[in-house]
Amino acid sequence: MPRERLTAFTDGVLAVIITIMVLELKPPGGFHLSNLAEIAPTLLGYVLSFGYVAIYWNNHHHFFHLVERVNGTLLWANLNLLFWLSLVPFTTAWMGASHFAPEPTALYGASLLACALSWYLMQTLIIQGQGPHSVLRRALGSDLKGKISPVLYLIGIGLSFAAPLAGAAVYFLVALMWLAPDRRIERALGEGGH
Repeated sequence: MPRERLTAFTDGVLAVIITIMVLELKPPGGFHLSNLAEIAPTLLGYVLSFGYVAIYWNNHHHFFHLVERVNGTLLWANLNLLFWLSLVPFTTAWMGASHFAPEPTALYGASLLACALSWYLMQTLIIQGQGPHSVLRRALGSDLKGKISPVLYLIGIGLSFAAPLAGAAVYFLVALMWLAPDRRIERALGEGGH
Protein backbone atom coordinates (compact mmCIF):
# COMPACT_ATOMS: atom_id res chain seq x y z
CA MET A 1 0.00 0.00 0.00
CA PRO A 2 1.33 3.49 -0.75
CA ARG A 3 2.17 5.60 2.29
CA GLU A 4 -0.31 8.33 1.28
CA ARG A 5 -3.32 6.33 2.50
CA LEU A 6 -1.74 5.77 5.91
CA THR A 7 -0.66 9.40 6.29
CA ALA A 8 -4.04 10.75 5.16
CA PHE A 9 -5.84 8.52 7.68
CA THR A 10 -3.41 9.55 10.42
CA ASP A 11 -3.92 13.24 9.60
CA GLY A 12 -7.69 12.78 9.91
CA VAL A 13 -7.48 10.96 13.24
CA LEU A 14 -5.11 13.55 14.72
CA ALA A 15 -7.45 16.34 13.57
CA VAL A 16 -10.32 14.63 15.40
CA ILE A 17 -8.17 14.20 18.53
CA ILE A 18 -7.40 17.93 18.58
CA THR A 19 -11.07 18.73 18.00
CA ILE A 20 -12.13 16.54 20.91
CA MET A 21 -9.58 18.23 23.16
CA VAL A 22 -10.74 21.73 22.28
CA LEU A 23 -14.38 20.75 22.85
CA GLU A 24 -13.43 19.93 26.44
CA LEU A 25 -12.58 23.61 26.99
CA LYS A 26 -15.65 25.16 28.55
CA PRO A 27 -15.81 28.92 29.07
CA PRO A 28 -15.52 30.22 32.64
CA GLY A 29 -18.59 31.30 34.58
CA GLY A 30 -17.92 35.03 34.42
CA PHE A 31 -17.08 37.58 31.77
CA HIS A 32 -13.79 38.99 32.99
CA LEU A 33 -10.26 37.87 32.20
CA SER A 34 -9.84 37.06 35.88
CA ASN A 35 -12.48 34.33 35.44
CA LEU A 36 -10.01 32.39 33.29
CA ALA A 37 -8.34 31.31 36.54
CA GLU A 38 -11.30 28.93 37.02
CA ILE A 39 -10.30 26.96 33.94
CA ALA A 40 -6.52 27.45 34.14
CA PRO A 41 -5.71 23.76 34.84
CA THR A 42 -7.87 22.62 31.92
CA LEU A 43 -6.39 25.27 29.65
CA LEU A 44 -2.82 24.38 30.66
CA GLY A 45 -3.52 20.69 30.05
CA TYR A 46 -4.96 21.52 26.63
CA VAL A 47 -1.92 23.58 25.63
CA LEU A 48 0.44 20.80 26.71
CA SER A 49 -1.56 18.10 24.95
CA PHE A 50 -2.00 20.14 21.79
CA GLY A 51 1.77 20.49 21.76
CA TYR A 52 2.21 16.74 22.09
CA VAL A 53 -0.26 15.93 19.31
CA ALA A 54 1.43 18.53 17.09
CA ILE A 55 4.85 17.00 17.81
CA TYR A 56 3.60 13.52 16.88
CA TRP A 57 1.96 14.83 13.72
CA ASN A 58 5.09 16.71 12.69
CA ASN A 59 7.39 13.74 13.34
CA HIS A 60 4.98 11.33 11.62
CA HIS A 61 4.95 13.60 8.59
CA HIS A 62 8.75 13.63 8.47
CA PHE A 63 9.23 9.91 9.11
CA PHE A 64 6.84 8.85 6.38
CA HIS A 65 8.73 10.88 3.80
CA LEU A 66 11.32 8.13 4.18
CA VAL A 67 8.78 5.31 3.64
CA GLU A 68 7.61 4.43 0.15
CA ARG A 69 5.23 1.58 0.91
CA VAL A 70 3.62 0.23 4.05
CA ASN A 71 2.74 -3.34 4.94
CA GLY A 72 0.10 -4.75 7.27
CA THR A 73 2.44 -4.81 10.27
CA LEU A 74 3.23 -1.12 9.88
CA LEU A 75 -0.48 -0.34 9.47
CA TRP A 76 -1.20 -2.03 12.79
CA ALA A 77 1.72 -0.28 14.47
CA ASN A 78 0.35 3.05 13.24
CA LEU A 79 -3.13 2.16 14.54
CA ASN A 80 -1.58 1.24 17.88
CA LEU A 81 0.01 4.71 18.04
CA LEU A 82 -3.30 6.34 17.10
CA PHE A 83 -5.12 4.35 19.79
CA TRP A 84 -2.83 5.68 22.52
CA LEU A 85 -2.94 9.21 21.11
CA SER A 86 -6.75 9.02 21.07
CA LEU A 87 -6.68 8.57 24.86
CA VAL A 88 -4.80 11.84 25.35
CA PRO A 89 -8.01 13.95 25.27
CA PHE A 90 -9.48 11.81 28.07
CA THR A 91 -6.40 11.93 30.27
CA THR A 92 -6.00 15.65 29.56
CA ALA A 93 -9.60 16.37 30.55
CA TRP A 94 -9.36 14.33 33.75
CA MET A 95 -6.07 15.92 34.75
CA GLY A 96 -7.45 19.43 34.14
CA ALA A 97 -10.79 18.77 35.85
CA SER A 98 -8.97 17.39 38.90
CA HIS A 99 -6.66 20.44 39.02
CA PHE A 100 -3.63 18.16 38.59
CA ALA A 101 -4.54 15.63 41.30
CA PRO A 102 -1.97 12.85 41.73
CA GLU A 103 -3.70 9.92 40.04
CA PRO A 104 -5.04 11.78 36.98
CA THR A 105 -1.64 13.44 36.49
CA ALA A 106 0.10 10.06 36.72
CA LEU A 107 -2.40 8.55 34.26
CA TYR A 108 -1.73 11.43 31.87
CA GLY A 109 1.97 10.57 32.04
CA ALA A 110 1.16 6.90 31.47
CA SER A 111 -0.75 7.82 28.31
CA LEU A 112 2.25 9.84 27.09
CA LEU A 113 4.53 6.90 27.90
CA ALA A 114 2.28 4.55 25.91
CA CYS A 115 2.42 6.95 22.95
CA ALA A 116 6.22 7.09 23.15
CA LEU A 117 6.54 3.30 23.28
CA SER A 118 4.12 2.94 20.37
CA TRP A 119 6.17 5.47 18.41
CA TYR A 120 9.33 3.49 19.14
CA LEU A 121 7.67 0.28 17.89
CA MET A 122 6.56 1.96 14.67
CA GLN A 123 9.99 3.51 14.19
CA THR A 124 11.63 0.10 14.69
CA LEU A 125 9.33 -1.51 12.12
CA ILE A 126 10.12 1.19 9.57
CA ILE A 127 13.85 0.64 10.10
CA GLN A 128 13.47 -3.15 9.81
CA GLY A 129 11.46 -2.72 6.61
CA GLN A 130 14.18 -0.53 5.11
CA GLY A 131 16.83 -3.17 5.73
CA PRO A 132 20.47 -2.89 6.72
CA HIS A 133 20.99 0.43 4.92
CA SER A 134 17.97 2.12 6.50
CA VAL A 135 17.81 5.83 5.75
CA LEU A 136 15.76 6.35 8.92
CA ARG A 137 18.30 4.53 11.10
CA ARG A 138 21.06 6.70 9.66
CA ALA A 139 18.97 9.85 10.17
CA LEU A 140 18.15 9.04 13.80
CA GLY A 141 21.70 8.29 14.82
CA SER A 142 21.86 7.46 18.52
CA ASP A 143 18.30 8.82 19.02
CA LEU A 144 19.08 10.20 22.47
CA LYS A 145 15.75 12.07 22.73
CA GLY A 146 13.86 8.91 21.82
CA LYS A 147 15.67 6.91 24.49
CA ILE A 148 15.49 9.45 27.30
CA SER A 149 11.81 10.39 26.84
CA PRO A 150 10.33 7.14 28.28
CA VAL A 151 12.67 7.41 31.27
CA LEU A 152 11.52 10.98 31.90
CA TYR A 153 7.87 9.92 31.59
CA LEU A 154 8.46 7.25 34.25
CA ILE A 155 10.06 9.87 36.50
CA GLY A 156 7.10 12.20 35.89
CA ILE A 157 4.62 9.44 36.68
CA GLY A 158 6.42 8.66 39.94
CA LEU A 159 6.64 12.34 40.88
CA SER A 160 2.93 12.79 40.17
CA PHE A 161 2.01 10.74 43.21
CA ALA A 162 4.09 12.92 45.55
CA ALA A 163 4.05 16.30 43.77
CA PRO A 164 1.70 16.33 40.76
CA LEU A 165 2.85 19.71 39.48
CA ALA A 166 6.44 18.44 39.45
CA GLY A 167 5.28 15.44 37.42
CA ALA A 168 3.50 17.76 34.99
CA ALA A 169 6.64 19.88 34.77
CA VAL A 170 8.57 16.79 33.64
CA TYR A 171 5.96 16.15 30.91
CA PHE A 172 6.35 19.78 29.86
CA LEU A 173 10.14 19.38 29.78
CA VAL A 174 9.86 16.37 27.45
CA ALA A 175 7.57 18.35 25.14
CA LEU A 176 10.10 21.20 25.07
CA MET A 177 12.82 18.72 24.14
CA TRP A 178 10.80 17.64 21.11
CA LEU A 179 9.75 21.17 20.14
CA ALA A 180 13.37 22.07 19.49
CA PRO A 181 13.91 21.87 15.74
CA ASP A 182 15.13 18.44 14.70
CA ARG A 183 16.66 18.48 11.24
CA ARG A 184 17.77 14.84 11.10
CA ILE A 185 15.07 13.76 8.65
CA GLU A 186 15.50 16.80 6.40
CA ARG A 187 19.22 16.08 6.26
CA ALA A 188 18.52 12.45 5.35
CA LEU A 189 16.14 13.53 2.60
CA GLY A 190 18.73 15.97 1.30
CA GLU A 191 21.38 13.22 1.24
CA GLY A 192 19.38 11.15 -1.23
CA GLY A 193 16.59 9.75 0.94
CA HIS A 194 13.24 9.09 -0.71
